Amino acid sequence: MPKKEDKIQTEPLIEIEYYTDPLCCWSWAFEPQWRRLRYEFKEMIQWRYRMAGLLPSWKNFSDPLYSVNRPLQMGPVWMEAQQMSGQPMHDRIWGDDPPQSSYPACIAVKCASLQSAEAEEAYLRRLREAIMLEGKNIAKEQILFEQARQLAAEQEDLLDAEQLLQDYHKGKGQQAFREDLQKMRYGNISRFPTLILRKKGEQAFMITGYRPYAVLLDALRQVDPTLSPAQQANDADTYASYWGSTTEKETEEALAAR
Repeated sequence: MPKKEDKIQTEPLIEIEYYTDPLCCWSWAFEPQWRRLRYEFKEMIQWRYRMAGLLPSWKNFSDPLYSVNRPLQMGPVWMEAQQMSGQPMHDRIWGDDPPQSSYPACIAVKCASLQSAEAEEAYLRRLREAIMLEGKNIAKEQILFEQARQLAAEQEDLLDAEQLLQDYHKGKGQQAFREDLQKMRYGNISRFPTLILRKKGEQAFMITGYRPYAVLLDALRQVDPTLSPAQQANDADTYASYWGSTTEKETEEALAAR
């Protein structure tokens, strides 16, 4: 997890709304590019996450793009995302212990956001790693709270796990989640990840779906052509230390800048 002073500044040049979901395989596939952007442009950008509620339940779920309407059909989608991106994914979960909804994880992330943007960032990443790397079913409250407690134990000043638990049971994250869903519907956003980049007083620019870094960089410069990276990764150890944990693909993407 990057240091607080390296992440979110009060006067960014570009603001980004990132529509995503802890259960979204394409958002996980996009992490190498997304992390590289934040590392290279640091205080020039500020972002906020919007939870998409990708999977309300399997009762009425249907994804016509991938012909998915039951859990086992999601496994091949994850396999495709893994092959395309190089990010590891525990696709067997869709046969072994399929999540029944992404709503609990979305709400838990919004509970973390009530504490700080840094807590939200770290907890969202922790949930992604839990399901994508470890095959843990983050639709289960037990797993959500277990991950919160582990994160709190590692970074005591970052997240109060018991407060998150209380806020979750009291419904305090649900209103923030409903606001995210309303923003999503108002913007007619239905594919994830979706990023909306804007500069104050200028027209916003949207990119949707898994994209290579060049596309993300082009979108950033469409909004502000004067931007240039503040730093670039020079070695794997320094980059991994900055984030706290990285996948092989994330490090590979960052070092491609050299």
